[in-house]
Amino acid sequence: MTIGVPKEIKIGETRVSMTPSLCRHCVSLGARVLIQKGAGLTAGFSDAEYRAAGATLVAEPTKVWRAADLVLKVKEPLPAEYDLLQEGQALFTYLHLAAGPELAKVLLKKRILGIAYETVEGRDGSFPLLKPMSQIAGRLSIQIGAYFLQSQHGGSGVLLGGIPGTMPGHVVVIGAGNSGAHAVQMAAGMGARVTVLDLDTRKLEALDVEYRGRVVTLISNPANIEHQVADADLLVGAVLIPAAKAPTVVSRRTVSRMRPGSVIVDIAIDQGGCIESIRPTSHKQPVYVEHGVVHYAVPNMPALVGRTSTLGLTQATEPFVAMLVRRGVERALAEHEGLAKGVNTRAGQITYPAVAAALGYG
Repeated sequence: MTIGVPKEIKIGETRVSMTPSLCRHCVSLGARVLIQKGAGLTAGFSDAEYRAAGATLVAEPTKVWRAADLVLKVKEPLPAEYDLLQEGQALFTYLHLAAGPELAKVLLKKRILGIAYETVEGRDGSFPLLKPMSQIAGRLSIQIGAYFLQSQHGGSGVLLGGIPGTMPGHVVVIGAGNSGAHAVQMAAGMGARVTVLDLDTRKLEALDVEYRGRVVTLISNPANIEHQVADADLLVGAVLIPAAKAPTVVSRRTVSRMRPGSVIVDIAIDQGGCIESIRPTSHKQPVYVEHGVVHYAVPNMPALVGRTSTLGLTQATEPFVAMLVRRGVERALAEHEGLAKGVNTRAGQITYPAVAAALGYG
């Protein structure tokens, strides 16, 4: 098997899908690894390290894509890469097809075997390849929100932790999954007032026990959302339905009631976002202001901490990549039910029900 690792081209992307350590593991299993020169530099890995691990370094992305049986990436292919996809090729990456209908059409036309990190399942029904990036995005959401709350960045000038004699900032987190729970952890650690909303009472009970009442937990319903969002200095959207388009849980009308200079960070933007006024931004232009509220919605947030994100991602993907190399793609998919659930496209068909429904193929 030949594995191709192209350099990521999404704006501000600093992650790489393979570390030298993972490369060495794949080579030891008999794989040929082609890595585009400079692919790991922004994550802190030099070409020399990959060469020492047994990789072949190539200058042009075309040579990586055309020779690879399996293309290993971090982010979904962008339009500039569509022509590089080879008929019948296997692609292992974050796909987020529910928010990418044009990419879906390309994958179907070229009969790509598209294996999405975000729908690979563990034996317990969890999503192990989504988890580390969700954790990072959750933690970053508070760091980013605190930054844009500063007056010089257009924010309301609220310090989340406050000082003695002043009210701390109010952080409202909608969604208590991996990203939401880590946002709560960071916000509480900074001394903010924290309210978290979710439909799952078990998740709320777990947070209530963990924080011993220091975090307010509420059932996510329209009345609670409207009341809490209107009082929020920082709103974090962390609603996720794996592979499906995120539901809109905060309306424009509710956003318009927030105080001027408040900040929204929508972690769910990869899946279309869960706030009606949100639209994707980029690391070059991360925010815009609507209804007087600062909106942040960068789809590849974890790229802000490329090295940590790369290490977190690859330690999660390594067992699955090794399985694909050791068994071969088709045999690995046949033998591992959780990996097989990562298949979103195969032989010109969308095979993941939630993606098919979101794109109207159901």
